[in-house]
Amino acid sequence: MAPQLTLQAPLDLPPEEVNPYLHRLWTHDLEGSTGAATFTLVVWEPSWLEQQMVRIGRVDGPITGLLRTELLEAARQAVPETGLPYSTAPMDPRLAWAIGQKEGNHRTEDLRGQFVESAISAHMPRRLITLAPTLDPGHPLETLVAAYCPLPEEGGAGAACGDVVVLRGGMGALKQSLDLIVSLVDDSLPCWVWWNSSLDEPSEMLEALAPLPRRLVIDSSLGEPRRCLDLMLARISAGQAVNDLNWLRLRTWRESLAMVFDPPSRRDALGHVVQLDIDVEGDHPVKGLLLAAWIADRLGWHLITSYAVEVDGPGPGITAEFERTDGVAVQFTLMPVPMGAPKTHPGAIVGMRLICEPQQRPPLCVILCSESGGCMRLESGGMASMELAEGVVPLPEESEEMEMARLLSGGHDSTSPLLAAAAPLAASLLPG
Repeated sequence: MAPQLTLQAPLDLPPEEVNPYLHRLWTHDLEGSTGAATFTLVVWEPSWLEQQMVRIGRVDGPITGLLRTELLEAARQAVPETGLPYSTAPMDPRLAWAIGQKEGNHRTEDLRGQFVESAISAHMPRRLITLAPTLDPGHPLETLVAAYCPLPEEGGAGAACGDVVVLRGGMGALKQSLDLIVSLVDDSLPCWVWWNSSLDEPSEMLEALAPLPRRLVIDSSLGEPRRCLDLMLARISAGQAVNDLNWLRLRTWRESLAMVFDPPSRRDALGHVVQLDIDVEGDHPVKGLLLAAWIADRLGWHLITSYAVEVDGPGPGITAEFERTDGVAVQFTLMPVPMGAPKTHPGAIVGMRLICEPQQRPPLCVILCSESGGCMRLESGGMASMELAEGVVPLPEESEEMEMARLLSGGHDSTSPLLAAAAPLAASLLPG
């Protein structure tokens, strides 16, 4: 569904007038409505890549915070000019930083927080708070407020109304506005915090926005791998409900692998895996490690050792050894591979290979490949005597906003048990 503007232009108010205005809005202007009794959604939305690409004149405004096709294509075209590897994904934080070193001062309208994906608005958030840091660190705080109600033909009534608050300014100004944000979050309603940016950014802002019991949504493909896994593990261990968009993008890989072993004739082979290989785009291993950890956890493997290996690629590989429940070793290798046209987020999976050696049967080799790129390396060598099962894994088409809407529809107040089990094992797999 197409994103939509809020139903009225946000009103620009001084920060100290935001709460009084909202009070008047709900007690007088929208008399009889206390607002939707749903949830608050707080979004940290720097959109650094979009801001930088607009600043140097590579894409047109306005700045919306949405990953539109023109932005991603312009980012891919800019990679060769930065000296970064060709396998650098458009959303890699290093690309936004490199583009930030280029000259340019183009300005455009900033509408972050005013575009609301219709899939999200369908869940009728009581309050949507967007923090939009600017490239200019000295930019003063701007606060904008708008109310919205569903249209009559959509079944709208006063009880379903909500409001939108946008806080825009330099990092210092936003840090000074934390007390205002606290006052805007109704503790009687669930609160989701969507950290829509790199996890390498200032930890104090994340800690301030997402204390327990707020539900945290992150993307472990954005940021230094160790930082991403350690932060996710720490939050899960503390009892916070954590959702990872990088984990959600593994859905089709998990489903495709499960389908391979769905026939009764193959199910026994799962207990006889001897080798697991995963290829990922570029040098960000987290997604591949999460997939390996999910497989290992589901099959009851015990991690023995893990270490980095130098390979001829965009980054080091990872080799590990597991032990099955029957004491037999399983060899695991994660290999970074260069891609000329990488997918949107760092570390997308190119392909995976699982080799099983069931007793009194020919070995089984399962190869799954991404539909946007082959996995010839995994298809080579030593498989002539094996039963071969191959499949193509469809790419999920959902945007971040659609994935967020999926989370909101579930209303979960705890971390997915599968992610909670995979995260510590993935962290252990990452050397160092």
